[in-house]
Amino acid sequence: MDMRQLIREVEDQYMGVSSEAIMVMQVRTAHWTRTTEMHAWSLGRDHFLVRILAPAKERDVATLKIGREVWNYLPKVDRTIRIPPSMMGGSWMGSHITNNDLVKAAHIDEDYDFRLLAEDAQTWTIEGLPKPNAAVIWGRIVYRVEKKRRVPVQIDYFDEEGVRVRSIGFDRVTKIGNRQIPLRMRVQPLDQPDEQTVLEYRKLRFDVDIDRTFFSRRQLRMP
Repeated sequence: MDMRQLIREVEDQYMGVSSEAIMVMQVRTAHWTRTTEMHAWSLGRDHFLVRILAPAKERDVATLKIGREVWNYLPKVDRTIRIPPSMMGGSWMGSHITNNDLVKAAHIDEDYDFRLLAEDAQTWTIEGLPKPNAAVIWGRIVYRVEKKRRVPVQIDYFDEEGVRVRSIGFDRVTKIGNRQIPLRMRVQPLDQPDEQTVLEYRKLRFDVDIDRTFFSRRQLRMP
């Protein structure tokens, strides 16, 4: 079986040709807890726009991804900021998801080589190691994928020293059209066990009528 193709299917399952979603993100840190509602759109692997709906004080804060570039829009100062490479490892929307995750998740099969580590009756365990010249921050990624529905169960991320530093768990698998989709993901930083980010899809539909012109810096500023 082609491990690279399987991982691509796993990473692409939320996208389809195009998609539109309402998501709720709950972030818990050592100092505060916050719940954010967001409206998101995607087109293929390279176009993504998300806009905050609530809370009111953050409404219309937005993120745009085109290819491997990311911009944030801050409505209070009416400013669009391109995220430089030096800040790609920084937090996205105050969560334990990074700007790098937004860019690299869509290209994971291009930056890593994959091999089957283990399997049992229910799951495959697949290891991803960076290609020699890939500009990535993870030294190793390990996927556990459910065989029957081909959905991720857990993804573990390791640093360049081989230390596991982050884990993402998936659940609430639901059939939407002809796709099986985990509607909830929990991001756990392992060096901060009391913190986590939970991202849950409240609405999700595929093959929406949208084209590339929608994903522009002009649209980023529009409520």
